[in-house]
Amino acid sequence: MAKITVNGKPQELESATTLARLIALNNIVQPDMVSVQLNEEFVQRERYEDTALKDGDEVDFLYFMGGGRC
Repeated sequence: MAKITVNGKPQELESATTLARLIALNNIVQPDMVSVQLNEEFVQRERYEDTALKDGDEVDFLYFMGGGRC
């Protein structure tokens, strides 16, 4: 079991998990509009499937926000 932090909140994982699986477990809406930081470093989208999470990792989901009118 791994204890990680997701967007500042503790979360426990029962088994080995990748970033891609974590996105699914957290029901991220529009995952193509989310950037992921792992331990304060951005992870390329192509690496989500093979980036394994371990105990103590900190993950942040960063959402793109559209602007309004000028």
